[in-house]
Amino acid sequence: MNAISPLPALPVDTLRRPLHDLRLSVIEACNFRCGYCMPADRVPEDYGLDAATRLSFDEIETLVRGFARVGVRKLRITGGEPLLRKSLPDLVARLATVPGIDDLALTTNGSLLARQARALRRAGLRRLTVSLDALDPALFRQLSGDRGDIAAVLAGLDAAVEAGFASIKLNCVVQRGINDGEVLRLVEHFRGSGHVLRFIEYMDVGTCNGWDRERVVPSAELRDRIHARWPLRPLDPHYRGEVAKRYGFVDGGGEVGFVSSVTAPFCGDCHRARISADGHLYTCLFAAGGTDLRPVLRAGETALAEHVAGLWSRRADRYSELRGSPRAARRRVEMFLVGG
Repeated sequence: MNAISPLPALPVDTLRRPLHDLRLSVIEACNFRCGYCMPADRVPEDYGLDAATRLSFDEIETLVRGFARVGVRKLRITGGEPLLRKSLPDLVARLATVPGIDDLALTTNGSLLARQARALRRAGLRRLTVSLDALDPALFRQLSGDRGDIAAVLAGLDAAVEAGFASIKLNCVVQRGINDGEVLRLVEHFRGSGHVLRFIEYMDVGTCNGWDRERVVPSAELRDRIHARWPLRPLDPHYRGEVAKRYGFVDGGGEVGFVSSVTAPFCGDCHRARISADGHLYTCLFAAGGTDLRPVLRAGETALAEHVAGLWSRRADRYSELRGSPRAARRRVEMFLVGG
């Protein structure tokens, strides 16, 4: 483990939750227009083309060093689509050496992965998550806003394996009547591959995705569907606060996970913060607003760490537990700004 000089007392929020994970968006643009995140009829085609508004690599490195001082050990690079950020492997190489960061991962739609997987691995990236909502080519294209090619994503997965990435996580957001018919097909395709499918309940992130609770497929229903075909057994979590409930195939064919933010909220163990590409801190995926860190960032990593510690100590977010109540926020940050 790299040496680090943390603050004298690491912060906890008002619900006694520490800060362990940081999700860092490096770009707000995306080459897909998935309906649950960045619907084409609500987000302009040229959205996110102003590179001047994004944190520079120097600013990002200082920011990550500051967050490491307040207890962050896991760093996930997100977007938008992070592989659209120019010279991303150079940034990864810098972040891979930050003292205190023990787990460096990236989430992508996979469409550009084939040409970048090897460079990212060489730069120090160790874990990958790929969003994959269908295998049927026509449905996949439809779900990506008529922009995605499933063959390119599968080629990206193959390239990632060849580059040395093992046990890639595959995230599928399931919507009733839209892609729930793909669940068993996905399981059958990836069972035994070493990759881990994770089925995510459709969430009301942001305000532009037209969320309808009737389209939520409860994780318990999906688990029972899969179990009826390939018996499952529960697995222990890797760590406290792991968002996915893990299940292994009884026949040894690997595992699947279920993320149940709607039907089984896990706010009580949430220790994640999110940074938008323009340097705003969001303390919840469903936050109504963020805090601009750029002014204090100019003062260096120590000043940033002290500022973040103060912000985190006042955090009281638990939207998923309040969903539907008068106390739940009506205005929420869009998912494509904070990386899901």
